Amino acid sequence: MCMQQKIEAALAELTPNFLVIDDESYMHSIGENSHFKLVIVSDQFVGQRKVQRHQRVYALLGEIMQQIHGLALHAYTQEEWDAVIAAPESPECQGGGLLDL
Repeated sequence: MCMQQKIEAALAELTPNFLVIDDESYMHSIGENSHFKLVIVSDQFVGQRKVQRHQRVYALLGEIMQQIHGLALHAYTQEEWDAVIAAPESPECQGGGLLDL
């Protein structure tokens, strides 16, 4: 099972209306399957602040987070998603490559 499939399976409990898991490792020098952009839209986020949504996602990902160097997380309610229709672009890598270890 690839990393995207693992992430998707872990987040199934949120019954997402929309879910995109982009491997953005190519933008970084750490290696394959190291950086991901996650856009998730779920009715379960209604009434939750951004930090609560992120905590829920991190809790569901559990040990998977040990295998990820970077996660750009964008969690929306359906109403919020309908208003923005796109998550922000991820920034360019600021360093932290294999040579820095």
